[in-house]
Amino acid sequence: MNMNRRELLKSASFGTGSVLLAPVLSQIQAQAAASDSQRPIRFVFVVEGNGLPWKQITPDDIKRGRMNTASGGHSLNGNERREFVDLDLMQRTIPESLEPIKKSQEQVTILNGLSGRMCSNGHSNDFGALGAYNARGDVGSSGFPKAETIDVAVGRHLGGIFPRVGLGIVKNAANVVYNCSAYSRGKAAPTTCDPLVAYGNLFGSVAEGAAKHDFLLRTNLLDYLHGETKRLSAQVAGAERHKLDAHLSAYEAMSNRQSRLNEIESTLREAAPVANDKFSSKVESDRLDAQFDIATAALLGGLTSSVTLASGVGNPYFGITFTGLGINQGKHNIGHGKGENGKSASELMTIIRRFHFELIARMMDKLNEVPEGDGTMLDNTVILYLSDAAESHHSRCWEWPFVLIPGKNTGLKAGRYIEYPGWGADGHREICNLYTTLLHIAGDKRKQFGDHDLRLPPTARADGPLPELMV
Repeated sequence: MNMNRRELLKSASFGTGSVLLAPVLSQIQAQAAASDSQRPIRFVFVVEGNGLPWKQITPDDIKRGRMNTASGGHSLNGNERREFVDLDLMQRTIPESLEPIKKSQEQVTILNGLSGRMCSNGHSNDFGALGAYNARGDVGSSGFPKAETIDVAVGRHLGGIFPRVGLGIVKNAANVVYNCSAYSRGKAAPTTCDPLVAYGNLFGSVAEGAAKHDFLLRTNLLDYLHGETKRLSAQVAGAERHKLDAHLSAYEAMSNRQSRLNEIESTLREAAPVANDKFSSKVESDRLDAQFDIATAALLGGLTSSVTLASGVGNPYFGITFTGLGINQGKHNIGHGKGENGKSASELMTIIRRFHFELIARMMDKLNEVPEGDGTMLDNTVILYLSDAAESHHSRCWEWPFVLIPGKNTGLKAGRYIEYPGWGADGHREICNLYTTLLHIAGDKRKQFGDHDLRLPPTARADGPLPELMV
């Protein structure tokens, strides 16, 4: 049951005493009268490093055919998974990793069978995981963005003060890394890994202390650079002028963003989470917890329509250790089969993955508390969970498992177990088709996103979205 405005403001919190946004309540009232095609849609991409074995997200009573063992467990010549499968997920018990979202099982679709052989392989596919392309072909073994990634593409199409927000954690608590998202070829998008820095970037205009100070300094600096660049541009000609004009355009865009943040000050003040001890913690699970708070607040505050949460993602960031969960073995070692304290590597993976879904469940609860149109913000949100390393720690991308949580107004099927025919079989499809599907429901009707695996026969690849996922 939806709460009214007073009840929402009175009861909603991040669990740390801060009041959640009853976001842009004036917008909610306007959206209530809007048609379905006018309602907002938003995307959350949760990417976890070190691979996602399909058994970790698949109900035990769903029996899958074996892949041909002629090539290390897989074969280029086909496999025994040749049927398209579409089952009611509500009739099955979801695995332990997904138990935190069990209460919302009717909103979940488990997706198996899509391949990503257009990517590279190994510990991480870097930008290729969200880009559906080989992110290593240009510069050896290091990640290189060949084109935009899906989080950037949907965010760019939908717009916003921040078209895309990237948050995450890495082993060394770096401020910013460039690991999985990209604006275009050769232009990586940042993942902010320090929650305090992320908080300042997004909510500095309404913060206190150092975050507010930094916001004002950044605003003044942008004003100065804009003025100086504009003055110099008037004094030069030719190629140099074009260069300065490009800089001028960039500074104007950043200055406009700062101004827009000031314009929605009251909204942000309600949405901003309390920057408590977990924001400055050295413990990975605390920092990821804080990043989910910030991501949720950014959505509630209307700052963005696309958020990426990257947990130990990309080279060389996949060796993260979740000591806060009582695990002293790094994820790299766990991926190589090392357990501890009587727990197997698989059991340790389950503990870590379950924690991620606890955070996803909390985000869902917060979005579901806020009325929007004839439903809630959650009804208009798509959450996609995946690993940057496809199906295993040392992936080959023959299969890329996903957990899809689509809101009921997003145009995607929920409450299903969907499995596509395996690599090489008729009707097989790829991760690029899934990403094209997301673009289509966002209103971008492009023919295809990313690359195809050209080793697939014509009957096992196709352009366009996945109609089987669409309502």
